[in-house]
Amino acid sequence: MALKVSVDTEICSGHGRCYVLAPEVFGADDSGHCEILSAIVDDSLADKARIGQANCPEGAITVTDA
Repeated sequence: MALKVSVDTEICSGHGRCYVLAPEVFGADDSGHCEILSAIVDDSLADKARIGQANCPEGAITVTDA
């Protein structure tokens, strides 16, 4: 099952937990804010996407069925 991953850049403050815990899915822009490396992830990265979402203090990351 594929998942869609997105970030609300308006509320991301750049803690970096997402890209530290799941660098396969999340990266950092020049300011240290979250960038989504792959908007659609397959089963092999689903757990990583959910880890990033669960550890975002602002709740800026959304993971839904694609």
